Amino acid sequence: MGFKCGIVGLPNVGKSTLFNALTETQAAQAANYPFCTIEPNVGQVAVPDTRLDKLAAIAGSQKIIPTQLAFVDIAGLVRGASKGEGLGNQFLGNIREVDAVVHVLRCFENDDIQHVDNRVDPIADAETVETELMLSDLESLEKRVPAFQKKATGGDKEAKIAATVLGKALDLLREGKPARLTAINDIEEARIFAQAQLLTSKPVLYVCNVEEESAAEGNAFSARVFEKAKAEGAQAVIVSAAIEADIVTMAPDERTEFLEALGLQEAGLARIIRAGYDLLNLITFFTVGPKEARAWTVHKGAAAPEAAGEIHSDFQKGFIRAETIAFDDYVTLGGEAKAREAGKLRAEGKSYVVHDGDVMHFLHS
Repeated sequence: MGFKCGIVGLPNVGKSTLFNALTETQAAQAANYPFCTIEPNVGQVAVPDTRLDKLAAIAGSQKIIPTQLAFVDIAGLVRGASKGEGLGNQFLGNIREVDAVVHVLRCFENDDIQHVDNRVDPIADAETVETELMLSDLESLEKRVPAFQKKATGGDKEAKIAATVLGKALDLLREGKPARLTAINDIEEARIFAQAQLLTSKPVLYVCNVEEESAAEGNAFSARVFEKAKAEGAQAVIVSAAIEADIVTMAPDERTEFLEALGLQEAGLARIIRAGYDLLNLITFFTVGPKEARAWTVHKGAAAPEAAGEIHSDFQKGFIRAETIAFDDYVTLGGEAKAREAGKLRAEGKSYVVHDGDVMHFLHS
């Protein structure tokens, strides 16, 4: 399954450079002027997971197939976008289609790279973008909530729920707060809230784009962003887009040495994915055999039939049981056969909640 992240931010903060580095392509034109990205570029990347390599080595798998993550490079937003300024609502619509927002913030000084407001202030930049998203949501809900309230007075039960939950979101927006802070009380409210596709309902990952020298520890700019993220219950990571752009040009065996010289243990992609998984409550399970070792993604709390459905919808419909081995048991004991002998292979039914790292085999009718 994976998930789709929209990369947003003001012009010239490093969005397209980061996108190119993450997807190891030059599909997005990185240029030092606003609106160089006219259409949203989408790149699929493999999610790095060392566990998958270990499983494949033990099982002698011929193929290794990681799960995929989609990044959408959305053009730079500017003040007034909610009213059509810049490239306006076209890009606000692109944000509605993603699962999470990766908000790139400029956390570096460089006189050669123009800032639209001629300053370096990541907090002000973040507020500029979020204000435009909130204004768009506010305009939408000020039209929709009264309509739901009117239907609710006529006895429409779903309209009553919509009026309640979207009314709470509208109150937050009027206070200058994002819709993702809306208190959701039950499954029906969650369903209707999700259907509303509010821009500020998306979980946010702030990416602090710093200069190379600050890639390991960050700087004063990124420290302020981390404080903001903590206050909002959001996530933040430190990345140097310039370093990421250099890494993708290197041979794999050169990358580790290069990163270590900079005081880094891993590339920015891994940090972004890990933060994104945590943000969206995603976990990974595996299927392993001689033909292939493969990673799959489900939401935390998913039951075994839902996991089976990620492989094929027929597996979910005809689900009988799941044979499950914990990752640590599979590796420690040296594979499925020995895990079975040791009593570590479990037969789980429809109510089993999948754990991160489970090695699973599904039986179905």
